[in-house]
Amino acid sequence: MPELTELEARLTRLGAELDWPVTPDLAPRIRSRIATQRPAPPRWFSKPWALAAAAVILALAALLAYAPARDTIAGWINVHALIERVQRLPAPSPHPPAPLGKRLGLGGQTTLKAAAGAVKWHVLVPASLGPPDEVYLQPSPDGPPQGEVTLVYSLRPGIPTSGQTGVAVLVTEARGAIDANFFGKLLGPGTTLEDVTAAGHPGYWIAGKPHVFFLVDAEGNIRDETLRLATNTLLFDDGGTVVRIEGDLTRAQALEIAASLH
Repeated sequence: MPELTELEARLTRLGAELDWPVTPDLAPRIRSRIATQRPAPPRWFSKPWALAAAAVILALAALLAYAPARDTIAGWINVHALIERVQRLPAPSPHPPAPLGKRLGLGGQTTLKAAAGAVKWHVLVPASLGPPDEVYLQPSPDGPPQGEVTLVYSLRPGIPTSGQTGVAVLVTEARGAIDANFFGKLLGPGTTLEDVTAAGHPGYWIAGKPHVFFLVDAEGNIRDETLRLATNTLLFDDGGTVVRIEGDLTRAQALEIAASLH
């Protein structure tokens, strides 16, 4: 075949250009070991075309290890590959920004109007903080029986971003009641509890290390807040709606926010 003849001629010329080291004649020793340790090769391997194909494969493998030969062969069979060595891998593309409250287990993101229409109580909004940046609704069974609404505030003047939640302020509301009997066992030595009056209602100011607290929902079930460890937190019962204001706030800031709820 003309193609094989041309290939053989090219490989012969390229082989003459390679600087091969002096190699001892190993063929007799190899044949002897093969004959004593391995079975004879299959009959198909003895066919001339199979031997020729094997020789071509071995020759190409040797030539591909030699840079000038790689370029010549690539140009001849019209195969091109470019490998570029770089000192530093490019940084991965950043993920699109996610909602602020997505990782906090707050439920589904919604609007203030939609959340207010989905629950049976009046959703309170703090005028001192303005409209919330995000609103979440957690329905039952993941949330309390009548649902839970959370208002998320990202950055507000004078309030640092919380290292626990990644936002400035969270205002969470659900129908239920606060049971202070659980606090003494759960707050621990690094947290303080203080009775306060918030928006005219009895409440509790909890400050210090992150903590877990319990509330009693509208059906009398005890629910723990384990999905999100709270930072400084103001808790109070506004006529059957448990309001939780949390963030890296001072007590005065939290009480001011509570007083502005409407």
